Amino acid sequence: MLTITVSGPPGSGTTTISKLLSEKLKLPHIYAGEIFRKEAEKRGMSLSDFSRYCEKHPEIDKELDNYQVEILRKGNVILEGRLSGWLAHLNNISAFKILLKADRETRLDRIIKREGGDREKRRKEMVEREKSEAKRYREYYGIDIDDESIYDLVIDTSDKSPDEIVNIILSSLKGEHGG
Repeated sequence: MLTITVSGPPGSGTTTISKLLSEKLKLPHIYAGEIFRKEAEKRGMSLSDFSRYCEKHPEIDKELDNYQVEILRKGNVILEGRLSGWLAHLNNISAFKILLKADRETRLDRIIKREGGDREKRRKEMVEREKSEAKRYREYYGIDIDDESIYDLVIDTSDKSPDEIVNIILSSLKGEHGG
């Protein structure tokens, strides 16, 4: 059984890499952020507004996190989410935990390329969202989102192509699982 978590801040490449891994490993890919986005949409809120709303309504995060824990317990999946690695760690669920990161400007470039918008407005939204998330994770779970010690593999994606990143992950998996 192979369970993989892919975590990282917006624009670090988690979705691109999760999709490529899903194809290569023939494992289903579940994106926790999509569920969060749909909740924001349902309420007619932007992501940063919805993040702030969640600071006052912890039940929304808890519900999403419980759903992710269920998925992780079933296994044989690639679960992409900001907290998926932490949820596996905190619940003692065996998973290969990957953290993707990139410098802020690279991430901002990727977000603008993907979603468009004014650079300064996007930068402000990104910073606000990250602050809001860090605050919620600290308050709800005692998690320091900058603590990388729980991950099996940490990759800076700033200067790497998606194929290079996937190859790093696959060779690391072979070493880990002797496959």
